Formats: sequence, C-alpha cells, structure tokens
Amino acid sequence: MSDFVFSGLKVIDCATVIAAPVAAMILADFGADVIKIEPPGGDMLRRIRDVPDTVPGGEDYMWQMDGRNKRGLTLDLKSDDGITILRKLVAECDVFITNQPYSVREKLGVTYEELSPLNPKMIYASLTAYGEAGDERARKGFDQLAYWARSGLMDLMREPGGVPQQGLSGMGDHPTGVALYAGIVTALMRREQTGEGGLVHTSLLANGLWSCAAIAQGVMAGGDASRVRASRENPIAMMRVYQCADERWLQLNMVRNLEEIAKLLDAIGAVALLSDERFATGRDIWLNREAFGDAIAERLLTETSTHWMTTFANMEIEANLVAIVEEKPTDPQVLANNIATPPPDPEMGVPLLLNHPIKATNLSQVAAIHPPEPSEHSIEILNMLGYSDEEIKRLREAGTI
Repeated sequence: MSDFVFSGLKVIDCATVIAAPVAAMILADFGADVIKIEPPGGDMLRRIRDVPDTVPGGEDYMWQMDGRNKRGLTLDLKSDDGITILRKLVAECDVFITNQPYSVREKLGVTYEELSPLNPKMIYASLTAYGEAGDERARKGFDQLAYWARSGLMDLMREPGGVPQQGLSGMGDHPTGVALYAGIVTALMRREQTGEGGLVHTSLLANGLWSCAAIAQGVMAGGDASRVRASRENPIAMMRVYQCADERWLQLNMVRNLEEIAKLLDAIGAVALLSDERFATGRDIWLNREAFGDAIAERLLTETSTHWMTTFANMEIEANLVAIVEEKPTDPQVLANNIATPPPDPEMGVPLLLNHPIKATNLSQVAAIHPPEPSEHSIEILNMLGYSDEEIKRLREAGTI
C-alpha cells in the first residue's frame, strides 16, 4: 500500500496561472499523478516574476512553488489533434481541472456537459472569476478584480478617506485554490459512496466574499457597513497600531478587557492613566478613545519594538510585532512548522519553498520535485495513450505538442 493518500489518482491540470493549478499541486503533493497541460509558449505563471509588483530576479519562483510535482505536456487545443489527445486523457482521468473562460471552453468543446459523457466517474473542477451562472459567468478576471475589488474587500480595507489600494499579486488565488481542492476532495468522497463523478466549482468572487464574511454576512442580514467604515476613522485604542522608537509597529488587538488593559498600562509605565477621570471606566475609555490611544502611542514611542515585545512576553501580554515579509525566511515559527522548507530537489533553485497550509500528521507528502520544463513529458504521456513514435514526430512537426 502506498504511503500517499492520492497515489493512483489521475489528474488533468488544464488550467492557467495560479488558483486552479494550485488545487492540482496540492493533489500532487499528496501523491496524485498530475499532468499539466500548457499552451504553446508556456503557462503565464512561468513569467509572473516579471510583473511589476512581484519580487524581481532569481529563479521562476512562482512556477517552482505552484507547478511542482507535475508532469508536463504542451498541447495546442485549437487543433483537432490537440483536442483529440485531451479527450483521450479525460477518458482515463479521475479529476479534470480548468479555469478557462466559458467562451473558450465552449469554443474548444471542453465544458462539463461535453466531457462528462467520456468519463461519467470524472470529477470536473471548474474555477471561474464570477461564478457558474448569471450574466457574468463568462467574464475574465484575475483575483485583484474578482476577489479583491468585486467582493468589497478592496473598499473595506482602505484607510479612512484614502483611495482603494491594489491587492498583492495572487493574494486571492492561493486561498481560492485551497477551496477548489476542498471541493474536489468532497466530490471524491461522494464518488467513493456512489460511484458517480460530477461538477464541482468555486469562484474568486465567492472566496473574496467569504474572506470578508464577518462584514458581508451582516450586510446580507440587512445591516449597514457604514458603521464599520466610521470605526476606522476613530478606532478604539486596542484596534490601533503603534509605532516604536525603531519605527516598527505593534498590534495590541488581543488586549480585550479592563484587566488586560491595566496590565498593559503597567508594562509601559502608564498606569497613572487609570486614575485620569477621562478613563475611569470602560465606557469612559471608549468615549475618550482617541486621547487614550494617543497616550499609549506616546509611551510606546520611547522604546524599541524589541524592548516592548520582551516586556510584554515577560508579563504574558499578547501583543504582536507587525512583521515584514523579509523576516519570514528566518522566522523560527515558520520553519518549525514546515510552512517553508528547503526543497530536496536541487533543480528547484530556491533555498526555501512555501508549502500549502493543509497538514495532517498521518498523511505523507511527496518530496517537492521541480515543475516540468515545456513539454518535458510529452513522449511518455503520448506513449501511455498509445501514440507511436512516428505519430509523436508528426504532432511535434505540426506544432500540436
């Protein structure tokens, strides 16, 4: 019996860039045989490191992270031979993953309705920008548009009076990929029970709304989010961030009641604030929250963040340093929990590789292997489908593979 839970599972990753291919990568990490279909010229993810808001230089690190542990096949799906090869792969697969816009799927004949008769036990996993139904089902959209802007997150996270800020590259894609993976695994469980395949789907819009559900559900219940926006203009003292003498910032959100506030004030040498009539009760602290926060801010500016974090740790006060991402490669908690690990394959060319967040102590994970070079496994995959060397040569000369 294999050590990997998805050994023997055949997956076709007929998707592009990040969100849907991430679901395939997680399946591969747990032992699935994933075939990555790329168009002639390669997947855009191979070049995403050159986008202006990503880290420049180095290896094609996004491709290394999200393309790992897959076999590669370049396929021109606009050709009859290319579609024929894809249909043969579909007939033998367990999971088919796509995020092609519906206009493209319909043109190529790769919708669920057209592919499922080839393989009724197949799980067809669909990722869209805005959902499977409605006037916008065929719209294209990256996560910054559908997850960040369209969901309302972009508006909710801006500074009072400030303009909405662009999101980070791919920041909605990775959690959406985990959601698609969850749908696939749920459908595989159902197939175990019934023998039936089916369509599973999620969207960037759905995941964006899920990310701000604490606010969005209130609106769905008839509420008004204007109070949330107003609270950002004059937040309670413990919901502010505070700068220290070294220009680093602290977050104190876990200081939640009067007892914890008193302990905090003792730690920063400001216990006298409790005898100030402006702050005599919890309600007074709330009513005069700007003055209370300003007094705390004045004290925290007198020492470095290291001083305060050491003091808070000694007094068991749950505060957090606002981290900068450059610290994460040496963050002991990140390394101790294998959130990032050195890849055993030297061809990956990166010293540390971020792992997906799905962990189980009794599930073995495949050691990360470098993602495929363009069309690296074309011959072995086509041989597996019964193509002769002569036929493969013809397909290559025609530009199909």
